[in-house]
Amino acid sequence: MERFFKLKELGTNVRTEIMAGLTTFMTMAYILAVNPSILGGEGLLDPYAVFLATALAAGIFTIAMGLFVNFPVALAPGMGLNAFFATTVIASKATDHPITPSMGLAAVFISGIIFLILTITQIRQILIVAIPDALKHAITVGIGLFITIIGLKNSGLMTIAVDGVTADGQYKELLGFQSIIHMGNLENSTVYMTIAGLAIISILMVLKIRGAILYGILLVTLLGFIPGIDIVSFDSLKGQDWVPQLDKLNFWDFDFADLLTTGLLTAVATFTFVELFDTFGTLVGTANRAGFFKDKEKGKKIVGKAMFVDAVAVSGGAMLGTSTVTAYVESSAGVAAGGRSGLTAVSTGVCFIIALFLAPVALLIPPSATSAALIIVGVLMLQSVKEIDFSDYVVGIPAFLTVALMPFTYNIANGISFGVVSYVLLAFIANLAGDKKHRIHWLMWVLFFVVIARYAFVGSQG
Repeated sequence: MERFFKLKELGTNVRTEIMAGLTTFMTMAYILAVNPSILGGEGLLDPYAVFLATALAAGIFTIAMGLFVNFPVALAPGMGLNAFFATTVIASKATDHPITPSMGLAAVFISGIIFLILTITQIRQILIVAIPDALKHAITVGIGLFITIIGLKNSGLMTIAVDGVTADGQYKELLGFQSIIHMGNLENSTVYMTIAGLAIISILMVLKIRGAILYGILLVTLLGFIPGIDIVSFDSLKGQDWVPQLDKLNFWDFDFADLLTTGLLTAVATFTFVELFDTFGTLVGTANRAGFFKDKEKGKKIVGKAMFVDAVAVSGGAMLGTSTVTAYVESSAGVAAGGRSGLTAVSTGVCFIIALFLAPVALLIPPSATSAALIIVGVLMLQSVKEIDFSDYVVGIPAFLTVALMPFTYNIANGISFGVVSYVLLAFIANLAGDKKHRIHWLMWVLFFVVIARYAFVGSQG
């Protein structure tokens, strides 16, 4: 096992890798509950079938990432992309050409084929060379803040107000202006336990204890059973079916009819665009955090192979009956726990396969436990900010826009898009003014026009 995964070469060991894999699983296991609720809402797909597809897709393709790429990244149906899938189908019901769930899955399948072609022709891999190092580090930092926002929001430590009204009906106003993001309701067990989780993980990390994030998740889950806190209960295990009914899978449930008349091509284009940047950002960000880009050629080769597995996973996930399967930003939690090889991914994938039989147990992990872990991961990923020269405005401004727009628009692709456009524009102006140190790769020009066209004709949603 050590020889196959090159553990000594990567400076790790079996115990660390398995612990890292468990940590990654713990931080992304929520998708097993969330995906069925999104894709199974309002008469879309069968929730149980979506659960099966989610666990199988995450398990199969995460294991494939570990075995064929030796890379500590996990894959699962992507948040945001599953919401886009659901809203596209739901919104189309009021039109003359409604999109059925089967058509939506067909769109996802097609986008996966497009990714496979782009990967085989090396176009996706060229992105690694084309995008400046400052933007790569900015992507890492932006994803770190994005993950932190997810953790804060899921825990209740942070709430978002629409027109000044929060989800719990409270009206918030600050200095005469309606506040959008503010502190949540602290009189809440979930919030208390998230703060406790932050304290536990932070202390363990200060003490340099390996597996601090995983131990923190487990300790918070155990604390959740304490009477008076009651955020975890064994009552949810009663009456559960522990044997997966694979015959309920929506396998190969595609409808390619009316592809040109229902607006499905727009959906295919949006899936392709968002997944292109989301996956690139996640893979590069994770590779940076794991230290693979210390040798740029090695980093490029590994990310290129990872893109191939990711492309297959998109179409493979659609075949199983779920929305776009993508590399998960939560993989950073496993890397932060010491994961450096494919054994981390294999461990995570095995957990997802086991989850088919132990679904009720996997879903016992409370949001406060994973939220604390995600916030800490944000701290770790923010370290890449020191690699960005903000005094050089040609790269500093695009880097800042990349970092700022990811969490503030809650979208990784938006951050990368604005970073690309601003860099090309500023580098072009700098070159005209005689500053030739910032080159513009031809693919950056292609992305420049693709991004502008995307926002001009498709819009900012999705």
